[in-house]
Order: sequence, then C-alpha cells, then structure tokens
Amino acid sequence: MFYIFFADGFEEVEAIATLDVIRRAKIEIKSVGTGSNVVTGSHGMKFICDLTDSDVLTENNLQGVILPGGMPGTTNLMANPVVNNFIDYCFKNNLFLCAICAAPMILGKKGILNGRKAICFPGFEDELLGAEISDNFVCRDGNIITAKGMGSAVNFGIEIVAAVIGRDAADELKSILQCS
Repeated sequence: MFYIFFADGFEEVEAIATLDVIRRAKIEIKSVGTGSNVVTGSHGMKFICDLTDSDVLTENNLQGVILPGGMPGTTNLMANPVVNNFIDYCFKNNLFLCAICAAPMILGKKGILNGRKAICFPGFEDELLGAEISDNFVCRDGNIITAKGMGSAVNFGIEIVAAVIGRDAADELKSILQCS
C-alpha cells in the first residue's frame, strides 16, 4: 500500500493524476491529509482525503510514500513530523519514495538523493543535495522516483506502476490512458 500525502497548497494535478493512475492499476493507495482530511490545493480546490496524518501507521504492507509538489504544499509537507517519519521509515526500509515538482527537495534536504539520479521542477535543482540531475521528465533510480512537474504527473504515476507491478502492466495502462 502507498500513502500519498496532501498538505495545504499542494499542486492539484500532480496529486490527483498520480492517485488516479495508481488506483486504475489496482495498487492500494490512500490519500492522507496533513492536519485535516479536507486539504486545499494551490489553486483553491478542496480535496477530501481518505485519512489524516493522525490515522496512519507504518504497516507491514506499506510499499512507499508519494509526495506531490506545489507551493506552499511542499514546504508544508516538509514541516510535518508525520510525513518526515514516513519518509525516514521508507528510506530505512528501502521502500518507495516518490516525489514530483518541488517535493523532491524534501528528499534532497534529508540527504536521501545523495549519489542518486533525480529530477525536479526547474529552479529547485540546488535543493537536490548530492543528486545527479536527470534530463528526463520522470526519473527512477532504484526505489526513488521523481518527476519534473504537473505536465509529467500521468507518466510519474505510470512509472510508479511499472516499479510496483511491472513494465508490461504500465505499458498497457499507458495505452488505455492514451498517453505518450
């Protein structure tokens, strides 16, 4: 199971498209609101999450966490102790750490990207401490998957699907979704 964390100021398309793609692949995922189950995106859209950060536990079936970008959503995620505990738990246990847009900077500031390939929204590269910056819109280095921004959200979700259940399943989903 994956948790996708939503904080006020999240980038709506990055979060919703990723969540949708993963659910279409029938991978278990729960949206988690930080502080409340109703979270407001960076463009004023409200989203009702499945859980709140006070409801989640590191479980035996946890596969990883997903961090959507957006501002101030990214800085709000970075300031949340529950989100940080889950990032640390996933890193320690070699689970998936997935971040898009500005959110890879959270992983960078924690030293998780040191020696790894990663990508982020242009202008945040200096925050990816120790990372080799990729030229791709979506980048996977082992259990770490990062993406550039809103326009790459569907392919970010597809790459997570490929990592979890295989490239053939991801390619089939890509064909159904009619994306490049």
